[in-house]
Amino acid sequence: MLVAAVAPRAFPDPRPIGVGRDVRVLSANLLRGNADAAAVVAAVRAHRVDVLALQELTPDAVADLDRAGLADVLPHRVFLPEPGVPGSGLASRHPLSSRPPSAPSTLRQARALVDLPGDEDVEVLSVHALAPTVPGGSEPWRRDLAGLPGRDLDGPVRVLVGDFNATLDHVGLRRLLNQGYVDAADQVGEGLNPTWPATGYWPPVVIDHALVDNRCPVEEFRVVDLPGTDHRAVLTRFVVPTP
Repeated sequence: MLVAAVAPRAFPDPRPIGVGRDVRVLSANLLRGNADAAAVVAAVRAHRVDVLALQELTPDAVADLDRAGLADVLPHRVFLPEPGVPGSGLASRHPLSSRPPSAPSTLRQARALVDLPGDEDVEVLSVHALAPTVPGGSEPWRRDLAGLPGRDLDGPVRVLVGDFNATLDHVGLRRLLNQGYVDAADQVGEGLNPTWPATGYWPPVVIDHALVDNRCPVEEFRVVDLPGTDHRAVLTRFVVPTP
């Protein structure tokens, strides 16, 4: 029964041919700002990333990323850096307009509208739900997941990407999938590719996700190893339909 429930995540789902603008989004949990900034920027360049979503973004990490040349390739940003775990941010090749963060949220979750060339726009939220293993119990984690916004058919395409601290088997994530999102990894048959921990522990699990508005065909998903962090970054490429 378990195999029957989980195995389909390793096979691509049928999806329409995308007609519109390709968008590449990379998400990385920086582990309290300790991820190798040069490796992050190198990944942005290598994969021609349009939007970079960061979790656990610290003031020191912002300085390291700038020294590594992040602003040269992604000049627009909405950064909410904090020491330790709470900070987050978005950096983009295209102009950004900051949006109010989701509420309630234990950690800061940067949210912005990306002004793509032409008439298409996409809203991106850098997700970081508090882990359910903290001393306070799982209630804050459930509240954080419940506070994430559903798809808005009357608004722009919306993408939730980051560290959900949840798998597709958790009800908080399934609720979002029932509200008009698709899991990018599951769509292209990469749903069993683990994202945490990157090294050292067993078994690894899939807790970093890109949830994409189901109006947008997902063309690619992959994980990217980054030195200095216990998470593997996640890269997704999807198509924003032309109006």
